[in-house]
Amino acid sequence: MTTTPATDELAAIEAAEAALHDAGPEDILEWVFKRYGTGVTLASAFGNTADAVLMDMVAKVAPGTEVFYLDTDFLFPETHDFIAKSREKYGDRIDLQMYKTDLTPEAQALKFGERLWEQHPDQCCEIRKVEPIHQALEGKRAWITGIRRDQSETRANAPAVTWDGKFGLAKANPLVTWDEKQSWAYIFANDVPYNLLHDRNYPTVGCTNCTRAVMPGEDQRAGRWAGTDKIECGLHLG
Repeated sequence: MTTTPATDELAAIEAAEAALHDAGPEDILEWVFKRYGTGVTLASAFGNTADAVLMDMVAKVAPGTEVFYLDTDFLFPETHDFIAKSREKYGDRIDLQMYKTDLTPEAQALKFGERLWEQHPDQCCEIRKVEPIHQALEGKRAWITGIRRDQSETRANAPAVTWDGKFGLAKANPLVTWDEKQSWAYIFANDVPYNLLHDRNYPTVGCTNCTRAVMPGEDQRAGRWAGTDKIECGLHLG
């Protein structure tokens, strides 16, 4: 169900988007934390350079902010290593929380059939990502994501700030104007942990069953759900 904000809230978000559409991350983060304070949460898939950069930025500008991730039960070992390194580096400067479905992979197979991600990938994502994120966002006023316009054609016109009617809160994309080169420059300059699969041609990492390396000339998200017409998990679709 799509939700609509109060008139004054929508007006504030629209004004912010007009002012911040081409702004850098510092200005966008300043706006979202000034307006929503402790009601802000950062979503991290621990699967791309934007996740790494934003976690470091948020730890500096708003220590103690909740950072959440979704454990689908199909994360790569390298993703779990990245999570562990982030806990070690940031300590209590971030409040790292994990959310997941109660449905085990075995129970999912019994209920919906083996290898659901191949037969009905949207349903698999709905169960293992979309449903748990409702719990993660419950009671929050705004969430921060790592969407960048350079990541794919479907994200080329992404806003800096918007109302997320699907989940009923504001949404900010602080790195929306950055590119992959800027993200890597920040990571190296600030000694930021990252997913080591990036060094093996995985610019964006999802579940083991639905992610492959990206070939030369492909866009950054070509390795996600390759061979299907699926392009998003459903978290960023209205």
